[in-house]
Amino acid sequence: MVTDTGFVEWETSFLNPLTTNHDGVRRALIILNQPFSLPLLDTVWNACSWRCCADGGANRLYDLLGEAGNTELLRNLYTPDLIKGDLDSLREDVREYYSTKALPVLQDLDQDTTDLMKCIETLEEKERMEGHKYETVILGGFSGRLDQTIHLLSHIYKIRQIRSRVYVITDDNIGWVLDGGHHRISIDHEVLGPTCGLLPVGIDSTVLSTSGLRWNLDETESSFDGLVSTSNHLVPAEQFVTIKTSRPIWWCAELRRKI
Repeated sequence: MVTDTGFVEWETSFLNPLTTNHDGVRRALIILNQPFSLPLLDTVWNACSWRCCADGGANRLYDLLGEAGNTELLRNLYTPDLIKGDLDSLREDVREYYSTKALPVLQDLDQDTTDLMKCIETLEEKERMEGHKYETVILGGFSGRLDQTIHLLSHIYKIRQIRSRVYVITDDNIGWVLDGGHHRISIDHEVLGPTCGLLPVGIDSTVLSTSGLRWNLDETESSFDGLVSTSNHLVPAEQFVTIKTSRPIWWCAELRRKI
């Protein structure tokens, strides 16, 4: 949302369990085949109204809930709406279990699209039918194989103008793409920090100006060949971080373990 001041406004209140059920924003959760904790799952699950497992993400969900105790109760509580992918990673026992729940398990053998892309395609079909857009929360994506991580960064970058609110979350980080322009991020210090970064991924360079960080930038060029603002810090007294960037850039912030 662009305000009268010209800023694109961002906030992550959905990561605070005290506010998850009160912000009224439609969100979709896509679970990837990477590790995550039960507290983080619970937080993002409750922030979303539609949940989908991308292929082997269903294995992760099934196994995590099996390790937590009260297995059947938890699996009933955290039953996704859909499993989709080429299904080369989905275990047979997991497929059989969710099939007994009458859960759609959709195989898409298109080898030019990843499991994440297949799930986003289904979300877009849902949006066209309902007539409104969902913010997208991707659970996983910053861990595991480097080639898969780079592809995720690339895909989210490329779809930024048609899916402007896509958050990638792990137990350690949250990140999203800031398009060229002025941005203001509301900082919940109970959830985010202390470290953060601005990453010039997918561009040759950008010019950055910031406020609200420990080490602010003032019309500073950032590139892989030059300065990359990593290991910066949020300032506890600052409620907002503002960022002006001449080109699209990845913003990331550390998640506090209490989530």
